[in-house]
Amino acid sequence: MAGAIASRMSFSSLKRKQPKTFTVRIVTMDAEMEFNCEMKWKGKDLFDLVCRTLGLRETWFFGLQYTVKDTVAWLKMDKKVLDHDVSKEEPVTFHFLAKFYPENAEEELVQEITQHLFFLQVKKQILDEKVYCPPEASVLLASYAVQAKYGDYDPSVHKRGFLAQEELLPKRVVNLYQMTPEMWEERITAWYAEHRGRARDEAEMEYLKIAQDLEMYGVNYFAIRNKKGTELLLGVDALGLHIYDPENRLTPKISFPWNEIRNISYSDKEFTIKPLDKKIDVFKFNSSKLRVNKLILQLCIGNHDLFMRRRKADSLEVQQMKAQAREEKARKQMERQRLAREKQMREEAERTRDELERRLLQMKEEATMANEALMRSEETADLLAEKAQITEEEAKLLAQKAAEAEQEMQRIKATAIRTEEEKRLMEQKVLEAEVLALKMAEESERRAKEADQLKQDLQEAREAERRAKQKLLEIATKPTYPPMNPIPAPLPPDIPSFNLTGDSLSFDFKDTDMKRLSMEIEKEKVEYMEKSKHLQEQLNELKTEIEALKLKERETALDILHNESSDRGGTGSKHNTIKKLTLQSAKSRVAFFEEL
Repeated sequence: MAGAIASRMSFSSLKRKQPKTFTVRIVTMDAEMEFNCEMKWKGKDLFDLVCRTLGLRETWFFGLQYTVKDTVAWLKMDKKVLDHDVSKEEPVTFHFLAKFYPENAEEELVQEITQHLFFLQVKKQILDEKVYCPPEASVLLASYAVQAKYGDYDPSVHKRGFLAQEELLPKRVVNLYQMTPEMWEERITAWYAEHRGRARDEAEMEYLKIAQDLEMYGVNYFAIRNKKGTELLLGVDALGLHIYDPENRLTPKISFPWNEIRNISYSDKEFTIKPLDKKIDVFKFNSSKLRVNKLILQLCIGNHDLFMRRRKADSLEVQQMKAQAREEKARKQMERQRLAREKQMREEAERTRDELERRLLQMKEEATMANEALMRSEETADLLAEKAQITEEEAKLLAQKAAEAEQEMQRIKATAIRTEEEKRLMEQKVLEAEVLALKMAEESERRAKEADQLKQDLQEAREAERRAKQKLLEIATKPTYPPMNPIPAPLPPDIPSFNLTGDSLSFDFKDTDMKRLSMEIEKEKVEYMEKSKHLQEQLNELKTEIEALKLKERETALDILHNESSDRGGTGSKHNTIKKLTLQSAKSRVAFFEEL
């Protein structure tokens, strides 16, 4: 009895110790996950769990987003999850998204999973028209998206209409031109075919390298008012703070890079920016909601921290990640080269096999034709032999009749004719007999010549039959070709190997391998510069080509602004545009902001 009571007490105490949990749903750009979280968990606990599940180490770019009364908010790391202003109805939903953007995607995004998540998010922003993209650039980006999804272009697989169900272009671009889906697909496929050899991660990185120069890429916009009450837009991104006209989100009026800003704070709805130069007065602006000020401050702090971090030496963790990424890239490059060699060997083997099959088929056709010629020769020989025999018999019969006619003529001559009439009749008969004998002799001679000719033809037919048999024998006795081995030859022993142990990746190069890799990288740089120039020319060609199909009345305000900027020569690098805006002193820019 005492043991049973102790057992129940132990079970009840164990039951009390189990923590209470609630369900959370995490939505990424390409998946959904659910977790059971403890009630006491803070934002960092949940965020770390999601990052571990995804295998993501570059965590500083991302956050967990939720919506509060039509306003975007981000989960705070040091605050309990359920203390946020989120729905308490389970599962509690958060979106795992990029919160901060890199200045240079190629240099800063190390992990493949990081690149992939950024690619998916930026692509969605462009297709949803949250980021403006010119039509010709949209087609180029679409071609890289197709390369990332489908791999290398293969005309036998990727036939007309294979992109019919894909969303690749913003609806604004599609509606702006009198072009059918087939026409758009044709132009996308033309560029897609040029991306042969690029792996998924390389195609996605090319996409990001083009997208990061779009004016609205990575910018968070907020409606603000300056001291004069002028309605403006504040843009926060990786480079700094930018002030826009509400009607033009493409080109800022003024900009303040992060290295010019000393302090950012807010009180209620008023935001205060303190420049680094203490001689310059602070400048202030007002936002519509206190919650918006909190979001602006979060984005400013995070972007400023990353801005300063980029200008310092990489941490040990980042150095390790970059080293591993370089080794992984080199390994993949070696693997792609090996696969390319195997593919080339396989294609050569298939071509050789096809050639052998073609030659074998040709030999079979020649053998068939020789057999048919032999059969025809045998039939001709039989016919000629039969005809010769008949001719010989006819000649013998004519010779016999000629002999009989000669005997009849001799008998008539020997007969005594008593009267002149009988003599005349006899002479006439003799003359007729002589004519008949002469004709029979000529016919006999002709038949004899024909028999000789037939004998000669028979001899030639038999000679042709002999040659046909000889040719057939030669074809049948030709040496057979050795069977093709589709298995590729083993790799040369000098290609470096790699070992994957635990969480560490080692990849040993020989000196020759490093020199070859360095030469290949240098060659890739030159090829990239040439290709960039080629792509720019292609973009201009496409723009000129489709310009005649544009419906001017369907142009949006951003289309018009972009075209005007392009006509002024102002559609260069986004960094260059910001740099031009900061040529004036910070003091004059602050004064300009106050006077807007």
